[in-house]
Amino acid sequence: MKKTGIVYLIGAGPGDPGLITVRGRECLVQADVVVYDHLVGSELLDVIRSDAERIYAGKLPDHHTLTQEEINAVLVEKAQAGLKVARLKGGDPFVFGRGGEEALALVEAGLPFEVVPGVTSAIAVPAYAGIPVTHRGVAASFAVITGHRRAEFENAEDGDALGLDWEGLAGIDTLVFLMGLGALSLIAAQLLKAGRSPETPVASIRWGTTPDQEVVTGTLVDIAERVKAAGLRPPAITVVGEVAALREKLCWFDARPLFGRRVLVTRASAQASRLSAQLRQVGANPVEFPTISINPPEDWGQLDAAIERLSTYDWVIFTSANGVRFFWERLEQAGKDARAFAGVRLAVIGPATAEALKQHGLQADLMPEKFVAEAILEAFGQVKGQHILLPRADIARETLAEGLVEAGAQVDEIDAYHTGPGETDKAEEIRRMVAAGDIDVITFTSSSTVRNFVAALAPLPDLPESLTVACIGPITADTAREVGLPVHVVAEDYTIDGLVESLVHHFAKSIPLEDV
Repeated sequence: MKKTGIVYLIGAGPGDPGLITVRGRECLVQADVVVYDHLVGSELLDVIRSDAERIYAGKLPDHHTLTQEEINAVLVEKAQAGLKVARLKGGDPFVFGRGGEEALALVEAGLPFEVVPGVTSAIAVPAYAGIPVTHRGVAASFAVITGHRRAEFENAEDGDALGLDWEGLAGIDTLVFLMGLGALSLIAAQLLKAGRSPETPVASIRWGTTPDQEVVTGTLVDIAERVKAAGLRPPAITVVGEVAALREKLCWFDARPLFGRRVLVTRASAQASRLSAQLRQVGANPVEFPTISINPPEDWGQLDAAIERLSTYDWVIFTSANGVRFFWERLEQAGKDARAFAGVRLAVIGPATAEALKQHGLQADLMPEKFVAEAILEAFGQVKGQHILLPRADIARETLAEGLVEAGAQVDEIDAYHTGPGETDKAEEIRRMVAAGDIDVITFTSSSTVRNFVAALAPLPDLPESLTVACIGPITADTAREVGLPVHVVAEDYTIDGLVESLVHHFAKSIPLEDV
């Protein structure tokens, strides 16, 4: 018996990838085929299975990749083939998303479907701009209206190419026009004609809920002129009503300290997400370009042998969370667990490394205040005659091991993982963005990220004066200077938290007093 597929009509939300529903994400992960729109963010596409088919069905005002009829046909064809199909649409599928038409096509074909509502831009975008669509004593009603011109009204005698009931709309407190930027002059004129006050506040919001959000405010009399002067282009929505004036007090999203700044993250792929997430929390737009990769060593022999004689060591020093991860993989491979560390003291560099140990039930005995090798040497004090295991990266600095040996310790320095070059397929794109000034900040979290970045972009383009280079600590900063990069920010606390905090402080100081 032939298997019948199913189509999930999923609302992706207004742009912020965090605003997709839990159910929407579940269906997206299960899908064999994903048919997605122009307004769907790339981060949502990252959750799609690698073996799933992707079909772009984006629509722009002047160009459709697929017509609606072709999209309907694709959904029917794929579901009839027994596949799980995710139809991923911006906002909500039933709010000017033509989801109803697609559902009817599936009904006519006798195919099952599920509607997964999404957070509509009609409410979310104003909220991210600091505008509630209703507010006690200000607005008790709102309407959502399409701002698309309709062919059947293009030649209307009154010039109204939208064909709306303006008299009825004029009596509603808050009006939210979707996709109406090109008709803004017409919208304002018709509302004024229908009796709305010329002083009615208006806000037009482009790319709402994303780090590229732009907001232009005005009144019905001047909003069209202000939008044109600002160069605001689709996609955008427009809010008409007294609530638009509340933005002045309720602005929150684009008031965050790094809002709109594009920050290059050069950490390894597995670690980049944590820094990117923290940057988003302060408003930045992270661009991930992993310049290093973290891989197993070519030979596990030395590490496995050290694990077998683990009880003979006085200390084990972990210099990174990666060292903990690879060490633990081999520990478990040997059939051991945390009990193997009985009688062995543990030292770490940095809170992230300490946290990695804690996840395995172990507490560090020593963590210096400064997260560099020199600090741990100072913190150790007397080590003469101590037997110390140092599992680390193959390219790590020799400072720590040499210092311990000079102090009289016996040190087994073993490669626990290999650090290699990262992705290079995006190098030309990143090079272009840096040269064009499309990157505001480059972050470096280790000396290897610096060297590999310079190698990947060689020859390094001329850096715009507006570019900020931020390093996680003085050693990384010294490496950046050695290869000819300017350094503007060095984190006082050599952690990811410290790096983000230092960036926030740096840009707070750079704001002119009259803008504060």
